[in-house]
Amino acid sequence: MAAETLANLGHAVTVFDQRRSPARKFVLAGRGGLNITHSEEIEPFLDRYGPERAYLEAAVRGFTPDDLRAWVAELGEETFEGSSGRVFPRSFRAVPLLRAWLRRLQESGVQFELGHRWLGWDSSASDGGRAMRFEDVTNNSEKVVPFDVAVVALGGASWPKVGSDGSWVDIVRAQGVAVEALRPANCGVQVVWSEVMVQKFAGAPVKNAAVVVDGVVVRGDPVVSAGGLEGGPVYAHSRALREALDRDGQAELQIDLFPDLDVGDLVRRLVERRQKKKSTSTWLRRCGFSPVGVALLREATGNTLPDDVDELGELAKAMPIAVTRMASIDRAISSAGGVAWSEVDENFQLRKMRGTYVVGEMLDWEAPTGGYLLQAVLSTARAATTSVGTP
Repeated sequence: MAAETLANLGHAVTVFDQRRSPARKFVLAGRGGLNITHSEEIEPFLDRYGPERAYLEAAVRGFTPDDLRAWVAELGEETFEGSSGRVFPRSFRAVPLLRAWLRRLQESGVQFELGHRWLGWDSSASDGGRAMRFEDVTNNSEKVVPFDVAVVALGGASWPKVGSDGSWVDIVRAQGVAVEALRPANCGVQVVWSEVMVQKFAGAPVKNAAVVVDGVVVRGDPVVSAGGLEGGPVYAHSRALREALDRDGQAELQIDLFPDLDVGDLVRRLVERRQKKKSTSTWLRRCGFSPVGVALLREATGNTLPDDVDELGELAKAMPIAVTRMASIDRAISSAGGVAWSEVDENFQLRKMRGTYVVGEMLDWEAPTGGYLLQAVLSTARAATTSVGTP
């Protein structure tokens, strides 16, 4: 997006990419359907960025979700809204959109230097450091490239196999620029399960449940993994759980197995369907408990389910799960942390390295899945480069 905007302004643009094919993370984002943005109104949309809204708002208002949909249409892809309000290209894939985009970039004169790893600024440059060093990974050679304007968009540290490995952090810090530690966001959590739980239920979804943290309820289907819990309703609580772990050294989420029933309704069901000669598992199954739901109840109680139906009903509506750690960052959808906001101006230009702009996940923000991540990445790139102006 930065390259396109600068080329449209009349600049000569070269894109240096660490990988041998461009936009690998963009392709990865479209693996399960490219969720480019969200259709909700702009105010609640902006609220999704939490405390970082103040830093991102101008960029998102300058290149809105509607603008992004129009841009996708210009590349020949219609968009549609899913039932959740998420917006996708009609093909539901990233590759057709990327091919059209690359073709347009090349037609506008943008050059690509692939297989080039960024090594930082060239300290020997005579023009105030406006040159950068790259390693050509094909022949293990180095080159120095002068620039008038540089946009650094190296991502966070999630999915390092596509190139965003966070290796830039030490390079940037060496220039005296403050960088907040890169942390996993939109990720699963680690939980200590029994061996039986792992053997029988790893990979099983908890259908039609709700995950609750600090009173915030997110509906969906959390998934039991060998090491903990995954899935959208867990990812949505990443920030709160990570901050609790940082602050207290421990965190807890609760699972509501019956979010469409209140406790009283569930208790009445338990009473009405109880049969003395039936096993507990059969009784709970008749009450609508799934096998994985029963297993979670046993995990939460040390395999000693309460006999009292009121207590059992309350437990099923607010089952505590102790979180020991967040999943590793290389398994996260995105990352928090990055270049501190105090280090960039309103156009995302580094105050200590004039002429260099930092955009996307390199900046210190996070957002839930649902189109908010890609929207802010593209909006910050558009905002930074629009501010450069014409040559």
